[in-house]
Amino acid sequence: MKAAVIAHSKYTISDIDPRLYGSFIEHLGRAVYTGIYEPDHQTADENGMRRDVIDLVKELNVPIVRYPGGNFVSAYNWEDGIGPKESRPTRLDLAWHTSESNQVGMHEFADWCVSAKTEMMLAVNLGSRGLDEARNFLEYVNHPGGSDWSDKRIANGRSEPWDVKLWCLGNEMDGPWQIGHKTADEYGRLAHETAKAMRAFDSSLELVVCGSSNAHMPTYPEWEATVLDHTYNEVEYISLHMYFENRAKNTANYLARSIELDNYIGTVAGVIDYIKAKKRSTKDVYISFDEWNVWYHSKERDKATLAGANGWPHAPALLEDDYNFEDVLQVGCILNTFINRADVVKIACLAQLVNVIAPIMTTPGGAAWRQTIFYPYYFASVYGRGTALKLMVDSPTYEVDDVGSVPYLDVSAVHDKGAGVVTFFIVNRHGTEALDLDVSLLEFGNLKVIDDQVIAHSDLAITNTAEKPDNVVPVKASGSAFADGKLTAKIAPLSYRVIRLQA
Repeated sequence: MKAAVIAHSKYTISDIDPRLYGSFIEHLGRAVYTGIYEPDHQTADENGMRRDVIDLVKELNVPIVRYPGGNFVSAYNWEDGIGPKESRPTRLDLAWHTSESNQVGMHEFADWCVSAKTEMMLAVNLGSRGLDEARNFLEYVNHPGGSDWSDKRIANGRSEPWDVKLWCLGNEMDGPWQIGHKTADEYGRLAHETAKAMRAFDSSLELVVCGSSNAHMPTYPEWEATVLDHTYNEVEYISLHMYFENRAKNTANYLARSIELDNYIGTVAGVIDYIKAKKRSTKDVYISFDEWNVWYHSKERDKATLAGANGWPHAPALLEDDYNFEDVLQVGCILNTFINRADVVKIACLAQLVNVIAPIMTTPGGAAWRQTIFYPYYFASVYGRGTALKLMVDSPTYEVDDVGSVPYLDVSAVHDKGAGVVTFFIVNRHGTEALDLDVSLLEFGNLKVIDDQVIAHSDLAITNTAEKPDNVVPVKASGSAFADGKLTAKIAPLSYRVIRLQA
């Protein structure tokens, strides 16, 4: 089976915003407690944060982390997480039927971000609260001093403002499950007025308004049109969320879901263009795809806790998907889609970062390890910085109901002009046949292969565990070559491959 690709140095999609490789920490399950924060752990730093987790986050080179939610934020009082820890209240979290000790709040998370070498993406509560609490939170975080809330921050030990620029105006407000769920008009008006107030404080803020929670919502895509009609000139981004599952155990159909993702992005991009034209606006609004991942492995075992059968536990194990090799291929396809849509998707957040549907897992008091999906996320984040190339792809296809034709070859490419490196991220969706890949590289000069790595396994269901963390890992591949302007390689069936070339 053969596939051909043409890449030209001047045929590009867009420069990639590094925040395309962001992530997410929510007060949910063990993401915070025994995830990033465990004061009694042998690796804990002076702030109680696990250094072993910090090291893995730094390895991923995560540019931003969204916080504190997620569904959690829609009933969250940010003031509960400041001041002396012994005075902080324990609250019942209605989103996940757990209790929140508030031992980690704004200051602790901000310090962790410094240690992990990442930036904050903060969310305000527009579910149970509104404009006034949002502007107070912003003042606390970003004002130098001399006002009530900024002086409280200083009294709490932080003299300088954090100057956070990226703010989410609530979370999934289209969802009936959300605390404070609103209609598109109700939310659009509130988001507009909140954005106006926040901009009155600082016109340079980047604001994210809520789009649809998924492409199957009954209000999609009218929700986007209505909300943007209210907010277009006050925001920079509209958020989208999508999770992927394979309950039917049909690998071919599962790996076709990235085509659905691409269609979702395309539809919302069209809505953005429509509202821009309707408003006669000169500004552009982009997509912040600030929740995405595979999520289905843990849903059955979480039902009891989420239904309240276990009372209100603090930091129970929730949404702890055990990712398998098949999920590597899916995450690779998702990341390829974001790279190939880098002209409209500027921010994306893998949900989530630690323990909760996450690439990093921990054992309380024990080890931290890399799940299988750690690796495609790592490769994209580390090597996917630069300019996304517009590829011409000729690949055999297969048919999937409700999707259509799906190419066996899923591929994206990024050109780092400064380093003179072109990186290809490749997935072969075929279950049994290798792809003989032929890539013509035009106007790149004489290249050589400098790195070639593959993730493949005979068992789609195999996972990495604390006891066996290296079941699924990248290994050096062989057989790729560059000659006469062409890269050739044989891509194994159901494999993820990264090939890097340099002038």
